[in-house]
Amino acid sequence: MLEKALSGGKRYWTWIFFLLALAGVGTLAYLYQFTYGLGITGLNRDVTWGFYIAQFTYLVGVAASAVMLVIPYYLHHYKKFGRIVILGEFLAISAVIMCILFIFVDLGQPTRVMNVMLYPTPNSIMFWDMIVLLGYLTLNLVIGWTTLGAERKEVPPPAWVKPLIYLSIPWAASIHTVTAFLYAGLPGRHLWLTAIMAARFLSSAFAAGPALLILLALIVRKVSKFDPGTEAIQSLAKIVTYAMVINVFFFLLEVFTAFYSNIPGHMAPLKYLFVGLEGHTRLVPWMWAAAVLAFVGIGLLLFPGMRKNEGILSIALVAVFISTWIDKGMGLVVGGFIPNPFERVVEYAPTAPELLITLGVYAIGFLVLTVLYKVAVSVKEEIGA
Repeated sequence: MLEKALSGGKRYWTWIFFLLALAGVGTLAYLYQFTYGLGITGLNRDVTWGFYIAQFTYLVGVAASAVMLVIPYYLHHYKKFGRIVILGEFLAISAVIMCILFIFVDLGQPTRVMNVMLYPTPNSIMFWDMIVLLGYLTLNLVIGWTTLGAERKEVPPPAWVKPLIYLSIPWAASIHTVTAFLYAGLPGRHLWLTAIMAARFLSSAFAAGPALLILLALIVRKVSKFDPGTEAIQSLAKIVTYAMVINVFFFLLEVFTAFYSNIPGHMAPLKYLFVGLEGHTRLVPWMWAAAVLAFVGIGLLLFPGMRKNEGILSIALVAVFISTWIDKGMGLVVGGFIPNPFERVVEYAPTAPELLITLGVYAIGFLVLTVLYKVAVSVKEEIGA
C-alpha cells in the first residue's frame, strides 16, 4: 500500500517538498547543536528541561488520544467512528515518532541513547517511558496497517489483531501516565508534586488530541474525496468539550490547593506563571493567553448550535489546541523549575537553533503523517469507488 504515497497532484508534492526543506533546515541546526553542545540552547543549570521536552510532553498526549476512537469503535461498536479511527491511529504513530525525536535532540550525548536498552534500569521512570513509547508505536503500526490492509481487500481483520487492539487501550493511558510520573515523582518541584498530575495529563490529552484530529479530518475532507463523516466529527467534538472542561477543573483544583493552604512553595510557581515573581514575567502573557483561549474554546463548544457550525468548530478547536499547548508545554515544564531550590528565579527562553530544530522535528512528524494519511485516504477512495 505504501506505493500510494508516491502518486499525487501538484499540491501534494509541493507540501512534501516543503516539509523536506523544513526537515533539512532542522537537521542542519541539529548538527550545529551536536557540534557545540546544548550550550547553544537557552537551557541552564536551573532550567534543565525546555522547549524540546515541552513538545515531547504535549505530543505524548496527542498520541494517547487515539484511544478516544478505539474504545467507542472496538468496545462499544460505535460504527460512526469506522471511517475516522484509522486517522487517529496514524496520528498516534506520527506523534510518538516526534516524541522520540524530541527526546533524542534533548540529549547532550545522543550517541549514548542505546545505553538505555543495553543497561536497563527498571527502577527508573525514564526506562519505562521508553518501553511504553516504543510499545505504543509498534501497536499502532501493526494494528493500523493490518486493519487498513484488510479493509482494502474487503475482508475482516485477522483474529490475532483483536487482542492487540484491546491491549492498546490501557497502553495508551500508560504512555501519558508514565510521562506524568516523570514530573510527579520529583519532590523538589512544587508545581509538579501533585497526585492528580496523571489525571491532568490525560484530560488535556483527550481534549488536545481529538481537537487536532478533527482539524485534520476537516482538511482531509477538503483536499480529497474522502469524507470522515459529520456525525463522527461531532461526536469527537463532544469528547473534546467535556475533556477540556475537566482539564480546566483539575487546574483550578491545583490553584485552590496552593493558595488556600498558603504554602509559599506551592504558590510561587503559579505566581510566576500568572503575575510574575520578583519582577520576572516572561511567561505571564502566554499563560493568560492560554487561560483566555481555554474559556473561549469551551464557550464555543458547549452550545450544540455553535458546535455544529464547522467554521466556529474549527476556531474553538484551534483555541483548545493552542491553550493546552501553552499550558502543558512551556507553562508546565518551565514553571516547574521556577523558583529554584535556593528560591531564586532563573528564566528560560528558547534560542533560534532550538526553534529551528523543533520546526525540523515537526516537519518530519507531519511528513510521516502526510504519507500515512495519503495511503489511508487512497485506500478509502478506492473502496468507495
